[in-house]
Amino acid sequence: QVQLVESGGGLVQAGGSLRLSCAVSGGIFSINAMGWYRQAPGKERERVAAIRSGGSTYYADSVKGRFTISRDNAKNTLYLQMNSLKPEDTAMYYCAAFRGATMYNGVGSWGQGTQVTVSS
Repeated sequence: QVQLVESGGGLVQAGGSLRLSCAVSGGIFSINAMGWYRQAPGKERERVAAIRSGGSTYYADSVKGRFTISRDNAKNTLYLQMNSLKPEDTAMYYCAAFRGATMYNGVGSWGQGTQVTVSS
């Protein structure tokens, strides 16, 4: 069973940066696509970014040019570098392991989440 553990969240001022990490165990990390989702209070969970095993990426329009998703297959770790943060980026951020090689395979496992709060 795949286990995902996020870290790196916190409180930051608008315009600042954070880097989230997701340590993955129990699965074949190098094969599956991985992603980051977020959920703000009162809103639905939304996909922020995704990355295939080969490195091709997807970004939501709201974060393009500000966020960068990456993965280190040797360390079984997923990252999300977040720059130029805005108050509207405030949410619980979740690491996700997709069931196959692309995000269209659907999410198979979720992390417990890490809170990101951006003050204005």
